[in-house]
Amino acid sequence: MSFVEILRVRFDDAGKVVPSSGYTTVLTTLTAGAMAFLAVFALALSLSSGQLAQRWSDTLSQSATLRLSAAPSEIGAQTAAVLEILRTTPGVVSTRVLDIDEQRALLEPWFGPDLPVENLALPRLIEIIETPEGFDAAGLRLRLSTEAPGAVLDDHTRWRRPLVAAAASLRGLAWVSVVLIAGAMAAMITLAAGFSLAANVQVIRVLRLVGARDAFIARAFVRRFTLRALIGAAGGTVLGVAAFALLPVAGESGFLTGLGFQGAGWFLPLVIPPLAGLIAWAATRTAAFRVLRRES
Repeated sequence: MSFVEILRVRFDDAGKVVPSSGYTTVLTTLTAGAMAFLAVFALALSLSSGQLAQRWSDTLSQSATLRLSAAPSEIGAQTAAVLEILRTTPGVVSTRVLDIDEQRALLEPWFGPDLPVENLALPRLIEIIETPEGFDAAGLRLRLSTEAPGAVLDDHTRWRRPLVAAAASLRGLAWVSVVLIAGAMAAMITLAAGFSLAANVQVIRVLRLVGARDAFIARAFVRRFTLRALIGAAGGTVLGVAAFALLPVAGESGFLTGLGFQGAGWFLPLVIPPLAGLIAWAATRTAAFRVLRRES
C-alpha cells in the first residue's frame, strides 16, 4: 500500500481533519444555543397569542350587556319589559340584572370605594348569556327601540375585533422573529465556518496534495459544525423549555393565563435542534465550497 493510499484510509474519519477545539467551534455552539433559546420564546409567543385571542374572543362572544336608561319612576317597568323581550329572544340563554354592589365594584377602579352609588342616577345593567349560535343583534335592537327606547345593546363586537386583530399581529410578529433567528444563526455559523476554513488553509492544501477531493474536505467541516450546532441548539432548547416550566401559573381570570406551551405544544420545541442542525449543514456547506473555490 502506497503512502497516499494509507493517508486516504486515515481520511475516512473526516471529523479528525477539523480541529476539535477553537473559538470558531465554541462560537458555533454558543450561537446555536442562544438562538434556540430565543426560538423557544418566539414559538411560545406565537402559540400563546393564538390561544389568548381565542379565549378572549370566546369569552366576549358568549355574553352581551344591555344598558337601560330611564326616569326613576319608569326604570322598574322598563326593566320588566326588557327582560320579557330578552326571555322571548331566540339565542338568549339567561339574563341577570346587576345589583348595586356589582355596579359599585365596576366603578371602584376609577372612582374609589367610597362612591355613593345609591345617590347616583346610574343606568340599569343587564348581563345577557348567549347560546353558542348567538342571537340576532339587529333584530333585538329593533324590538328594544320600540318598547324600551332607553336600552342600548352592546354585543361586544367592538371589543372582540381589536383583540383578535392584535393577537393575529402578535402571532405574525412571533413567526417573523423565528425566521430572523434562523437567519442570524445561519449567518453566524457561516462566518464561523469561513474563519475555520481560512485558519486551516494549509491543512486544506496538504489534503489536496495527497488526493483529497473538495467534497471530502467540505464534508469534514460540515460534519463538525453541524454537530456543534445540534448540541448547542439542544442545550438552548432545554433551557428555554425549563424556563417556561418554572414560570408561575396565573389564575384562571389572570390576563396572562395561557402564556407558554400547553398540551401537545410542549413537543413543538423538539423541532428546534434538528432545524438548527439543518441550518448549520446548509450554511457550513455553502461556506466551505465558497472558500474551497477561492483557494483553487
